[in-house]
Amino acid sequence: MLAFLIQRILWIGVTVLCVSLMTFGLIFASGDPAQMLAPTRQGQPPDPAVVARVREAYGLDQPIYIQFVRYLGHLAQGDLGYSYYFRRPVTELLVTKFASTALLAGLIMVTAIVIGLPVGMLAALQRDSVLDHGILIGSSLLLGVPTFLLALLLIYFFAFQLKWFPLGGYGTWQHLVLPTLSVALPTGMGYAIFLRTNMLSILTADYIRTARSKGLSEQMVAMRHALPNALLPVVTLASIDLAYLLTGIVLIETVFQYPGIGLQVWQATQQKDIPVIMGSVFFGALLIGFGNLLADLLAAWLDPRIRLGA
Repeated sequence: MLAFLIQRILWIGVTVLCVSLMTFGLIFASGDPAQMLAPTRQGQPPDPAVVARVREAYGLDQPIYIQFVRYLGHLAQGDLGYSYYFRRPVTELLVTKFASTALLAGLIMVTAIVIGLPVGMLAALQRDSVLDHGILIGSSLLLGVPTFLLALLLIYFFAFQLKWFPLGGYGTWQHLVLPTLSVALPTGMGYAIFLRTNMLSILTADYIRTARSKGLSEQMVAMRHALPNALLPVVTLASIDLAYLLTGIVLIETVFQYPGIGLQVWQATQQKDIPVIMGSVFFGALLIGFGNLLADLLAAWLDPRIRLGA
């Protein structure tokens, strides 16, 4: 187990390094950050002399590989840099926004699981029925609609037409309902289809036929024998999804103007704020890496047959 953990942590470090290098290169490939940072008059291009001074002040006049090595040196000391646009340390920005993103991510996961697990079980137990086909069709529709479009539809009907919820923002529980449903509905229906497929496969196993031969009802067989095994891959997938959601849901937070990490990253991208972009990518890569590790550990804990590192 110890060797497995060390190996996985080392691979997380390699992954974070590669993702950071790619992000750094893409930022400079998309344009000169000094052009965005230089003050300008409306409708006029920035003064080249001002751009040169800005480039020198922020160290952007150095070759890109030197800038990246310097970034890694600061990173090794726990310094994610200072935001050009927000005028605050990047670590402070991430910590400040993480609480609201974590709240939204937690609500999305709870709602998705509450929706997905009962619907998936019901579809498996009512296989090939009208209800089962209805669930499959509804799931396909929700999974096929882009998340931002679903968010806009929810805003139109429930905020603009019915006026049940605010159009966006943050502050009360009403502000959380629409952004939560925008992600939780397709995610939950995805879990439902996944669980249905797993249960239908398990319900044909030999030990399930043995349980039925003992006189147990179909519902009891499903709950006590099929569901625990069918849940294993769903739990693994949910762990990875949670790590992804904690990195910030850029589209949803932007549509609803929700003050989380995702909206902050979008604003930083618009302003070519390199420290915030790099810090957010580093933070996100770490979360996803450790989310994958947590998923493996949960799978081994739930199923003793799994041997990590074997």
